[in-house]
This record gives sequence, structure tokens and C-alpha cells, in this order.
Amino acid sequence: MHSHQIEALQHDHVFLGDAHDTHATRTRWVVLLTAVMMVVEIAAGLMTGSMALLADGIHMATHAGALGVAAFAYSFARRHAKNSRYTFGTGKVGDLAGFASALLLAVFAAGIAVQSLERLFEPGKIAYTEATVIAVLGLLVNLASAFLLGADHHHDHDQHHGHGHPHSHGHTDNNLRSAYFHVLADALTSVLAIGALLAGRYLGWVWMDAAMGLVGAAVIGRWSWGLMCDTGAVLLDATSTTCLEGEVREAIEDGDARIVDLHIWQVGPGKFAAVVSLVAESPLAPTDYAERAQIHEELVHITVETHRCPGPHRNLHAA
Repeated sequence: MHSHQIEALQHDHVFLGDAHDTHATRTRWVVLLTAVMMVVEIAAGLMTGSMALLADGIHMATHAGALGVAAFAYSFARRHAKNSRYTFGTGKVGDLAGFASALLLAVFAAGIAVQSLERLFEPGKIAYTEATVIAVLGLLVNLASAFLLGADHHHDHDQHHGHGHPHSHGHTDNNLRSAYFHVLADALTSVLAIGALLAGRYLGWVWMDAAMGLVGAAVIGRWSWGLMCDTGAVLLDATSTTCLEGEVREAIEDGDARIVDLHIWQVGPGKFAAVVSLVAESPLAPTDYAERAQIHEELVHITVETHRCPGPHRNLHAA
């Protein structure tokens, strides 16, 4: 007999990023660009007998695979967003894909470092002309891919809330960020390769190829570590929410109510859930406290538990 009231209080758990579909479309375009470049390099390598082109084509295949994982994550998250098996939705699927991509970046960086060290002590023969042409072509493709992903990647860092407070907690789409880093890694290796190839061809600095490889490996490894830390924190509910916790306390604690237990965790890009336990001499309805906290629109799922305090505590203030 209370079905109409229950339906009014129920809501879905679709906690995907605000630009989820836009990011998904752009990522698919980047996958296509990378795959086309991969085929061109492998075909050119086989036709010309250039191991440099063939090796770079195989390297592009690893990045196409990683970007494909990012595209699949967007599709999976959208397709299963309302699946009840996922208690808090599929908003973290992108972070899982981002963590996997971070591991692939780390393997990629380690591979470059090992190969560069080998070439530092035993320089190999380099087909400068073919390698330079393909490196420039690869750089152009990577710049186009970075342009497709970059606008949204940077936009994620500049979000503002309707209540006028700029924030940085949790707005980054780590799946997009992982795809962006893979593109940047490719662009960086192309730039360093072009510089090394020109130095080797015109100055005779054969060692530059290996040296630039080590520099690229170090930079990519640093990106990988940062992405791994950020995505791992989201997956383990260890994201820093100190600022948001303070805002929730400020919104709820009114001199009578005091929060005794507070849990806030990320359930999607820029979206958080909260469980609040409070004590008050004359507690209001839980929905009243939830409405106060919901002025912060990143809080998309709030559960409030109230307890009546038997003694007066009028001097309580917001923390």
C-alpha cells in the first residue's frame, strides 16, 4: 500500500562521468587512428625490409590494444550502468581500465629502457631516412589523437560547482587520462626519436638514439606511476576527501547535530557516495540532513543515520 511512496524515494545508480559518451566517442576515434598507423608501419616495414619501421608498428599495436581497453571500458560501463549486480553502478570501470593501462605503460617504459641500454653499449645499424619519415608521420597521428582527447582531459581539471566553490576532488576521468597518457607517450617517443635520428645522421651521434630512449622511458615510467597511484586509490576507496568531508560537516552540524561517523568514497568520475551517522538532542528527519549535504552536487548517494542524545550539548559547532 506504500508502493507510490517507495517509488518516489528510489533512484538509479548510474554514476558515470558527465562527459562519458563524449569521451567514449573520442577514444574510439583515437583507437581507429592508432590502428591505421599501426597497419601502415607494419606494411611499410615488411615492404622496405626496415626493422625500425616494423618494430615501431608492433609498438603501436601495444598502444592500440591499451586504447582499445579504454574504449571497451566506456562501452561496458554504459551498457551495464543499470545492472543491479553492481551495487554502486559501473562508475569505477574506467579506473579499473586506467589501472590496467598504467601497468601496460610501465611495461612499455621498462622495455624501452632495456632496449636502450643494450643499444647504448652495442649500437645497431639505423635506417635514418625511413625511420625519420615514419617517426614524423607517427608524431602527426599522435598530435591529432592528443587534440581529440586533450580538450576533455584538461576540462576535467577545471570543474566548478553550482554553489560557487572550485574543487579538484575526483573530477578526473582516469580512463580518458590513461588513453591520453598513451598518446603522449607515443608523441614523446616520436619527438625524442626524431631528435636522436637527426643527431645521428648529421652529427654522427649514434649514442643519442639510446640516450633519448632512456629519457623517454623515465618520463613514461613517471606518468605510469602517477596514474597507477591515482586509479589504485579510487579502486581501494582511498581517495582524499578531506575537503569534501569538511563541507559535509559544515552543512549538517548546526549546533545540535554532530557527526560521529562519516564515510565518503568515489563511485564515478566527480561523483561520491556518503554514509553519515550523527547524534542530536532533537534529531530531524534523515532526509533533512541529506538535503543539506546535497548542495554539493558531487554527492550523488547519501545515507543518513540519526541517533538521539539523552543529554544536552548545545555548544556543539560544525568542525
